[in-house]
Amino acid sequence: MNHSELLKKAETDLFPIFSDIDAKVKQNLKNVLQAYYDQRVGVHHFASVSGYGHDDLGRETLDRVFAQIVGAEQAAVRVQIVSGTHAIACALYGILRPGDELLAVAGAPYDTLEEVIGLRGQRQGSLADFNINYRELALTPTGQIDWEGLATAVWPQTRMVLIQRSCGYSWRSSLSVEEIGRIVALVKKQNPDTICFVDNCYGEFIETQEPTAVGADLMAGSLIKNPGGTIVTAGGYLAGKAEWVEQACCRLTAPGIGSEGGATFDQHRLLFQGLFLAPQMVGEAIKSTHLLAYVFDRLGYEVNPDPFSPRRDVIQAIKLGSPEKLIAVCRAIQRISPVGAYLDPVPATMPGYETPVVMAGGTFIDGSTAELSADGPLREPYTVFCQGGTHWSHTALVLESILETLTALAD
Repeated sequence: MNHSELLKKAETDLFPIFSDIDAKVKQNLKNVLQAYYDQRVGVHHFASVSGYGHDDLGRETLDRVFAQIVGAEQAAVRVQIVSGTHAIACALYGILRPGDELLAVAGAPYDTLEEVIGLRGQRQGSLADFNINYRELALTPTGQIDWEGLATAVWPQTRMVLIQRSCGYSWRSSLSVEEIGRIVALVKKQNPDTICFVDNCYGEFIETQEPTAVGADLMAGSLIKNPGGTIVTAGGYLAGKAEWVEQACCRLTAPGIGSEGGATFDQHRLLFQGLFLAPQMVGEAIKSTHLLAYVFDRLGYEVNPDPFSPRRDVIQAIKLGSPEKLIAVCRAIQRISPVGAYLDPVPATMPGYETPVVMAGGTFIDGSTAELSADGPLREPYTVFCQGGTHWSHTALVLESILETLTALAD
């Protein structure tokens, strides 16, 4: 089967799945529109204030809109949050105190959290520097949550449980909202006061509920991922119980200021518009993951998730098996990107990462993973992690480039 035939068959076989995705997009968009209606969003909310950012009507309304959409008591959507890692760090530093324990229940966290926790680096003000202890519940040999171990994992000093929804740079399955709800129930059964905190990066709008709707106390994420709808230029969010959102905001700004400060620099329209676009953009990204999985699976590569499994985030992992293929695939993606297509990605050290990483990111928003991008650490088994996609037809064109590149590499 030649390349064009393979891509055509992929589109035909995946059509029923694409229809199901469209149904979820419609439901999520309905939820967004209801929140905009209930909170009476109007053009006057696009205006911004300067200086301290006090009494910012647009920011306060956006917070209420976001909280309603995700089923949370309170939310803080802020351009001052520079990344998902920053949003997560605000939650960790805002709530945890010396002597507390942070328990990660989904295996090792994403690489960029290692220095925040204190697993790497020295004297940077990590959690370890403040005598906040860290423990990790290992995954099962098959890469799943250790449900039996989790049933007795919460100790008296366990102040917070970290639930990383997405797989990160691992081969485990990402978590569904139902599984997150099950984790929360098990934790609360052992200690109702232990805070269940979800790293929700890459997971927003995948399903028709978010972790805060199934009992999570707090969650955090980035606006240049799913909820920014590919057009928000920067920022992140915190959402959950009002008490914990406010404590995290006190770390973002300062005690006594919390969520009440921070000018939005005339970004309100983009924030509202990006959130409106988010369900559709996430739907296209999910279709892209199915398409990538289908093609690479047919080529004999190991993929996670498989082509026909329900999605739990916008990440598609593909084991390529060699550094040459990892670099070649990223270059092929870059070549069919709208921005910087003339560039050749090369492995490089990145802030927060332990090993060199090769990245393809010809995106309009620098670093956006809501737009089609890919990256992978230069370590065995040389897995590429593809994410995002503004429309699946772009991913189909990228796959043509990838197939040509892999064929030339084999020759």
